Amino acid sequence: MLIRMLMKPLLTFLSLVLVLLGLVAPAWADFALPPLPYAADALEPAIDATTMTIHHDRHHAAYVANLNAQIATNPDLKSLSLEALQTQIGRFPVAVRNNGGGHWNHSQFWSVMAPQGQGGEPSAELLAAINSSFGSLEALQSQFNQAAAGRFGSGWAWLIRKPDGSLAITSTANQDNPLMDLPGIERGTPLLGLDVWEHAYYLKYQNRRPDYIAAWWSLLNWNEVNRRFAAAA
Repeated sequence: MLIRMLMKPLLTFLSLVLVLLGLVAPAWADFALPPLPYAADALEPAIDATTMTIHHDRHHAAYVANLNAQIATNPDLKSLSLEALQTQIGRFPVAVRNNGGGHWNHSQFWSVMAPQGQGGEPSAELLAAINSSFGSLEALQSQFNQAAAGRFGSGWAWLIRKPDGSLAITSTANQDNPLMDLPGIERGTPLLGLDVWEHAYYLKYQNRRPDYIAAWWSLLNWNEVNRRFAAAA
C-alpha cells in the first residue's frame, strides 16, 4: 500500500524532470519553446553564443516546461493563447504568473533582436511618436537605459504604446510585463523589452549591466518594433 502511495508522486516528479531536460513532452503540453530566429552566435560580440544557448535552451525552456506543468491543475490555460494569458494572469497562481510571463517575455526578447546591421531603422511613424513622447531617439535611449540599469534585482525594461497612442518607458520585476492585469504595473502594448536578469549578461559582462545595455542597442530589430507599433494602432 505504501509503495503504491509513493509511486504516483515519484512518477510525476520523474516526468517533470524529463520535460525539463527536453527528453519528453507532457501529454497536456500546449505551449512550445520557439526556436531562435538566428544562430546562437549571430549576436556576437554584443551577446556571446554561450549565453544565448544557455538563456534560450535552459532558462526559457524551463519556463515553458513549468507553464505546461501547470495545465493539469489549471485547465483554463488550454483555452488561452500565450498573449491572452498575460492580460488575465491575475486569476492564476503565482507559478503561472512567473512561468507564463517568463515564456512571453523571452519570446518577444528573441524577436526584437537581430544580427548587427540587419535590424533596420525606426519607421517615419514610429520616429514621429518617439519625438513627440521623448523629444528625440537619443532621449528615449537615455531614459530607457536608466530604467534598465535602475531596475533593482531581476526584471525587464520596456518601451510601450499606451492606450492614448503615446509612448512610455517602464520596467517590471521578475517576469512581469506591461500586458498583465496586476496592480502597480503601467499597462500598455510592449514594443520592445530588455531582459536585465543576470543570466542574460553575466558570463560576458559580470556585474557591468550598463555595458550590456549599451551593447544591446546595436542588436535592436527596429523592423519588428515598427511592426509592433503599427499593429498597436
